[in-house]
Amino acid sequence: MSIKYVGRPVDRLDSRAKTTGQARFAAEHPYPDLAHAALVHSTIARGRITAVDADAARAVKGVIEVLTHENAPAMKPAPSRSLLNPSTMVIGTSVNYLATDEVHWNGQPVAVVVAESPEAARHAAGLVRVAYEELPAVVDFAAEEPNATPQKGNALMPAAASKGDAEAALAAAAVSVDLRFTTPPHNHNAIEPHATTAVWDGDRLTVHESTQSISWLRSHLAQRFGVPQRDVRVLSPYVGGGFGGKGSVWAGTLLAVLAARATRRPVRLALTRAAVYHTVGGRTPSTQRVALGAESSGKLTALIHTSVARTGRVGGGGEQITSASRHLYDSPNIRLSQSLVELDLVSNTFMRAPGESIGTFALESAVDELACELGMDPIELRMLNEPARNPIDGKRFAHRMLREAYEVGAERFGWRERDPRPGSMRDGRWLVGMGVASAYHPAFQLPASVTVRLGADGGVVVRCGLHEIGVGAATVQAQIAADELGVPLESVRVEIGDSELPDGPMAGGSGQTASAAASVLEACRKLRRSALDLARKSPDSPLRGVRDPQARDGGLYQGSRGETYAAILTRAGRDHLEAAAGGGMLRFMAKTVRDRSRWVKAASGAHFCEVRVDRDTGEVRVSRWTGVFDVGTVINAKTVASQLRGGIVMGLGLALTEETLVDPRTGRIVNASLADYHVPVHADVPRIDVHCLDEPDPTMPLGLVGVGEVSITGVGAAVANAVRHATGKRVTDLPITLDKLLPL
Repeated sequence: MSIKYVGRPVDRLDSRAKTTGQARFAAEHPYPDLAHAALVHSTIARGRITAVDADAARAVKGVIEVLTHENAPAMKPAPSRSLLNPSTMVIGTSVNYLATDEVHWNGQPVAVVVAESPEAARHAAGLVRVAYEELPAVVDFAAEEPNATPQKGNALMPAAASKGDAEAALAAAAVSVDLRFTTPPHNHNAIEPHATTAVWDGDRLTVHESTQSISWLRSHLAQRFGVPQRDVRVLSPYVGGGFGGKGSVWAGTLLAVLAARATRRPVRLALTRAAVYHTVGGRTPSTQRVALGAESSGKLTALIHTSVARTGRVGGGGEQITSASRHLYDSPNIRLSQSLVELDLVSNTFMRAPGESIGTFALESAVDELACELGMDPIELRMLNEPARNPIDGKRFAHRMLREAYEVGAERFGWRERDPRPGSMRDGRWLVGMGVASAYHPAFQLPASVTVRLGADGGVVVRCGLHEIGVGAATVQAQIAADELGVPLESVRVEIGDSELPDGPMAGGSGQTASAAASVLEACRKLRRSALDLARKSPDSPLRGVRDPQARDGGLYQGSRGETYAAILTRAGRDHLEAAAGGGMLRFMAKTVRDRSRWVKAASGAHFCEVRVDRDTGEVRVSRWTGVFDVGTVINAKTVASQLRGGIVMGLGLALTEETLVDPRTGRIVNASLADYHVPVHADVPRIDVHCLDEPDPTMPLGLVGVGEVSITGVGAAVANAVRHATGKRVTDLPITLDKLLPL
């Protein structure tokens, strides 16, 4: 009997290549005559360039060219965003770099220096002097909040919802809370900063890129540089972390390609950490109101969740901040709305669980505060208001095991040991607190095309333009293919990371695995049918007359009857069989609309957090963590646990340390480095106990849902709720720093 691989903790297939340095990332591909580029950034938020003095830069030894709006070859402008053309959804900004003298944010690239070495390019970039006519700019989010306008929603991301009269129900409620929350901007800090190596061969372009969206990047580059899409090749077999920041097309990529065309040399542009902050979008700040009304029993009568977020004037988009509030709690009266302000700042973009990560901080903190007002256990309150159907529209949940997640988590964590009185649990100078919060993230699929080749030697090759952003994408698809064809895992090779492969899905929204899996399963089933048809044509085959054999032991078998794929193909004189599967955007849209009309699909979970707060200094330490998740079928126990822990760690940063500081006078990011922007380090992270219920969602491929983002949702609230229990103080403004707790 063949070994089943789905569910096992299989080591990543690329682990040896990565740990030994054999894996090459975007900035590590050698080319003859390779030149290096560096960016010059604007020092104003809005205005026009009146003069550029690049003489000193051009005099630096090794400098090849200084490109500005005065001498750079033109790119075509970015197209308008449209759901009918999904590749437009990955446009970072609408700025036509170096084709205009306009400045739209502080940090916008206004020149590119190309030199023989990265050191010469960076030094020369620092010598470029730019003069400006400065214009009034709007950069202060807090000051602009009163000018917010309603966010426009669409079929995939509604921005508002209403049921009953929530304000009247809130006013009449026996018990209520009405809280205002704020969350700051956050910036991406992937271990591999954005990098591009661009090579032109006539009008053919090859780009080595750190991207989460190979297919859509290819389409965008073809449009911007006026060449056929078939003449653009994007290579991205390894990406050193993405989290959404590498899902869009940013200035560094476009200007590297532009510089390569202008100099007729291969050009590499690897962003500095500061340049990532100034040219790549991050998470929007937000202000939120969550108001809850309840009967004295704890039954909700009103739920109100509103938000204000920001976009850039030249790009970005609204986020689904109130998304979880559409689904998590049953209430007869609900009002949800989202609003936006436009600022003269770099566009916001996707960042792990965009919207839900900060929205759940507010919602789950408010639920905890309501439990305090009621004198009720916060888990009991959540379970009392757990809906049987989607609260807004009554649709069925495709899969939901939040009750089970809380039951398992409470037992693993030892929730019964919690004394509910704030400040009652102590360990020497430490105030000990325990908090919980729900995790929630919607599930979806994107179009994915694959081919699967079955060779007469028993080898299997799966080909798909997938992205390996550190999650084990190739490994899990190999596990799926091995099980579906009944072959050893070591006989499966997965080719990814190349635009010449069949179009893969964007690595975003926790949807890549399910999207590709659907097509891999379909292609493998086609291969089994083809192999069976081939065998039936041979009078000597033991499979003649067999209707439904199993794939196992490297072939097809029914009981003791059967034979290997190698025997089938060899007898037929074939060296391989190949099958393709997948579909385009129209098929995807039709399936999405059909599914959304029937079900609500999502991953969910329960976070349990213990904190220790120093009663003298206000220092907060997270000392224990348990997370239990309903993510459908677990494909790879090792990579799933790693993803879930990673999301929790990122959530700890959101809760306690991370904050992008924008000068409200100039729009400049003032802490654009890892020395000043504080991400969690090992000393900040406790041992994290992660458990999955591993129950399949019957509406998803193999029953899997998605794990990349659900575990960051609810983390901020779980920490804040634990701090509230430890100290009696409700912190509603992230991050939770000493000044917000002292004096204790």
